[in-house]
Amino acid sequence: MAPNKDEVFAKVQEALVDALGLDDDEVTANATMVGDLGAESIDFLDIVFRLEKAFAIEIPRSELFPEDILTSADYVQDGKVTEAGIAELKARMSFADLSKFEQNPVVQEFGNLLTVGDLCRYVETKVGTTD
Repeated sequence: MAPNKDEVFAKVQEALVDALGLDDDEVTANATMVGDLGAESIDFLDIVFRLEKAFAIEIPRSELFPEDILTSADYVQDGKVTEAGIAELKARMSFADLSKFEQNPVVQEFGNLLTVGDLCRYVETKVGTTD
């Protein structure tokens, strides 16, 4: 049986606490992975490994971290993601709220976008979460 949203959050929270050396109360749904929790690119490998193990799922790197879009001349001009790039990000990252990023789509700021809640929604799509 698929886990419910609370169970998904609890496992995601545990993975982040273990991977980043945080306290439970620091890992909230609205916390950003990079800005608030201090995750670095090396940490994401550990986080992905822990989530794959906790939920028995596979997480292709390109689904969670679409670097190919952020480094493509087709989607980036003058350090900002184009409308076509935003559309591609939305298609690939339907679990993330990109509305704030759309207002000022600077590539460098993309890392500050992903929240714990986004990560939970991503996992929910993988495991078929029920309410």
